[in-house]
Amino acid sequence: MDDETQEILNDFLTETTEMIDGLDQKFVELETQPDNKDLLNEIFRAMHSMKGSAGFLGFTHLVDITHRAESILNKLRQGEMAVVPEIITVILETVDTVKVIMAEIRTSGTDVKIPVETMSQKLDDILAGKVSQPAAAASAPAAPIVAGAPELVKAAAPPPPQLGEILVNEGLATKEQVFDALTAQSKQPEPKQALGELLVAAKAISEKALDQALQKQEKAPKGEEDATIRVETRRLDSVMNLVGELVLGRNRLIKIGGLLEQTHESDPQVRALSETLTQLNLVTTDLQLAVMKTRMLPIKKVMAKLPRMVRDLSQKLGKQVRLETHGEETELDKSVADEIGDPLVHLVRNAIDHGIEMPTERHAARKPSEGVLRIAASQEGNSIVIRIQDDGKGIALSKIKAKALSKGLISEAELATMEPREVVNLVFLPGFSTAEKVTDVSGRGVGMDVVRTNIRKMNGTVEIESEEGKGSLITIKLPLTIAIIQALMVEVERATFAIPLSSVIEAVRISKDEIKTINGREVLHLRDRVLPLLRLAKEFEIPADRERDRFYVVVAALGDRRIGVVVDELRSQEEVVIKSIWEYLDSIKGISGATITGEGKVVLILDISELVENAQAWHASAMVA
Repeated sequence: MDDETQEILNDFLTETTEMIDGLDQKFVELETQPDNKDLLNEIFRAMHSMKGSAGFLGFTHLVDITHRAESILNKLRQGEMAVVPEIITVILETVDTVKVIMAEIRTSGTDVKIPVETMSQKLDDILAGKVSQPAAAASAPAAPIVAGAPELVKAAAPPPPQLGEILVNEGLATKEQVFDALTAQSKQPEPKQALGELLVAAKAISEKALDQALQKQEKAPKGEEDATIRVETRRLDSVMNLVGELVLGRNRLIKIGGLLEQTHESDPQVRALSETLTQLNLVTTDLQLAVMKTRMLPIKKVMAKLPRMVRDLSQKLGKQVRLETHGEETELDKSVADEIGDPLVHLVRNAIDHGIEMPTERHAARKPSEGVLRIAASQEGNSIVIRIQDDGKGIALSKIKAKALSKGLISEAELATMEPREVVNLVFLPGFSTAEKVTDVSGRGVGMDVVRTNIRKMNGTVEIESEEGKGSLITIKLPLTIAIIQALMVEVERATFAIPLSSVIEAVRISKDEIKTINGREVLHLRDRVLPLLRLAKEFEIPADRERDRFYVVVAALGDRRIGVVVDELRSQEEVVIKSIWEYLDSIKGISGATITGEGKVVLILDISELVENAQAWHASAMVA
C-alpha cells in the first residue's frame, strides 16, 4: 500500500471511528425520543457516509451491512416503520459488527475475514417486515430503556446556509419558487442540475441575483471542523514530555540564579540574568498551560459508551434504569481520560447489577419501578470529581463485616472501632470478592480492589458512601493531569521526599514530648483528634545520624482519613514532573514515582493513599490491642 492510499485509509478509520462512537448514544436517545426526526436524519447521514467511504475503498462486507442498515433508517425517517426497541436492538448489533470490522481493517487492511451473513439476514428480516410493529398509540417501548438527562442531547453546530435559504432570506426568490426547483431537481436522473441553474432557467431569478447569492454563500462562516486539525496523540505526548523536561531545566536555572544573586548581588550581569530567568519562568508556565489545554478532553468522550451499556444491561437483567449525566463538558487530561474509562464502566455495572433492585422489589419498598443512576463530573480546584449515585438498596454493612471476617481480612476487634463509612470501604480490600460471584456482569465488590489500584496509579482516590435501602454514592477524585504536580519537598535524615500538595492539609512543628504511644504505635493529639504518626525514616529504613528533639508533622489526608507524616525539615513547594519508576521500585510500598529537583537530585514522590491506609490499619489494631 503506497503512502497516499495509507493516508486515505487512516482518514477513513479516524472519521468512521468518530461516527461509530457517537452512534451508540444517538440510538439510545432515539429509543426515548422516537419522533425526533432530526436525530433520525443525523443517524441516517452517518450510516450513509460510512457506506460511501467503505464503497470507495472496496470494503464489501462493510458496505453490505451498512447499506441494509441505511435502508431501515430511511424507512424509519420516512415513517414507513415505527421506532421500536426490537429494531433499535438489531441496528445496535449492526454497529457492534461495524466495530469488529473496523478493528480488522485497522489490523489487516481488509474486511473479508469478518462474516456478516447472519447480521445481513437479521437486517433483511426487518426490511421484509418480520418484526412486529406496535399500534401508533403505543409509543412507549415495552422493554426497560435508558433515558438521558436533558443536557445529554446537545444541538449540533448549525450547518453553513444553503443557496435556497440565502435566496429567500435576501428576497431574491420566494419559498414557493425554491421549493418547485428542488422538487424538479429531485425528479432528475444523476447527475442532477444545480439548484441555481434551475431557478435561472425557470426565470425565477436573474444571473446577477444568482451570483450575489453564491458570493454570500462563499463568505458564510465556516463550520467548526474547518477551524481544527487532527494531531496524533503520540505527538502531543512527545510535546508534553519535552515541556516536562523544560520545567525541570527551568527549576534548575532558577535555583542556580538564586545562588548567584546571593553571592554576586551587585553584578549587573547577574541582575540581567535574574530578569531573564523571571521572563523564562513566565513563558514556561504559559507554555505548560497551553500544552496541557491541547491534551484536555471533555469527559463526555468517556461517558459516551455508558447509555448503550446501561440500556443493554438493564434489559438483560429485567430492570428499569434511567441514566442521568451531568457536567459532561468538564475537561480532563487525555491520559486521565484513557485510564478512567474501565473503572467507570465497572462501577456503573456494579450499580445496576447489585445496587438497583428489580421493579417488583422497588414497588415493595415504595419506590418508583424505574431506578435512577446519576453520574456527575465537576472540577474542584486542581481536581476532577466524578460522583456515581444510585437510588438502589445500598450496601448491607452486616454482609460486608461477615465477608471480611470470613476472608480473614480484618479482625472483630478492628471492626468494633470502625465507623460505618470505613466498613463500606472494606470492599476495596484485595481478596474481598468471591470467585462464585464473578460473572459477565460485575457484582458490587467484585474486582473493586482493581478499580482502586487503577485510580491510585493516576494519583486519585475513590470512596463509597452507602445507606441501606436508599442507595450508594461513589466519589472519584482525580488530578487534572498526572504529568506535572505541585509538591511539598521534605527532608528526612538528609534524604528528600516529595509529598503531593493536593494531599496536604497542614504542617505543624512539635516537640518530642508531644508524641504519645498507644500499644507500641506513635500518635499525636492534634485539635481533639488522635492522629496516627508515620516516620518516613522508619518506613524506608533510613539510618538516623542523631537524636532530634523537635520535628515537623505534615498532616496528609485521604478522604476523611488522616495521618501525620513525621519529617525533619520542610524545604520548599515546587512544581515537579512525575517520572514512572514502577519497574525499578515496584516492590517498595508508598512510592508513586520520582522527580528531579532544582539541584539536579532524584527525589521519590510519596503515595499518600497507600501510606494513609497502612497507618490506619496500624492505628486500628493498636486501639484494640
